[in-house]
Amino acid sequence: MLGQTYDDQLCSIARTLEVVGERWSLLIVRDALLGLRRFEEYQDSLGIARNVLTKRLTKLVEDGLLERVRYQERPARYEYRPTNKAKDLLTAVLSLMHWGDKHAEDPLGPPRITNHLGCGGNVREQLACTECGQVVRPDAVQMLPGPALTTPPA
Repeated sequence: MLGQTYDDQLCSIARTLEVVGERWSLLIVRDALLGLRRFEEYQDSLGIARNVLTKRLTKLVEDGLLERVRYQERPARYEYRPTNKAKDLLTAVLSLMHWGDKHAEDPLGPPRITNHLGCGGNVREQLACTECGQVVRPDAVQMLPGPALTTPPA
């Protein structure tokens, strides 16, 4: 059984959950990717308690997903901008969103639609081979032991 942390797990997913696995963290990253920047914007969007939001924003800054930038001198006010590390989560965020649209759907339809700014077409995440560029179906993916796996997988 997993405890409160995943420190003893030799798993990239577990290490990722250490950063964004807390209930509010991925929703804050989602909002940052949507363009929210200020504390009040996050609070209004999420309905989260101020003390919880403060802790989550602080951790996301410490983990390098958000950058805290002063936008006003007196009084000092800050905004939280997504870093490239947060932007690298876009595919995962979209995958979760599209999964929810399909398997935990709202009767009124999806809350958001992803369109390509260039042509207006629908954007979908997909698996692709880095060698041949072919789109790969999930049943054609093989997960093999990597260099960090020193004991046989369970």
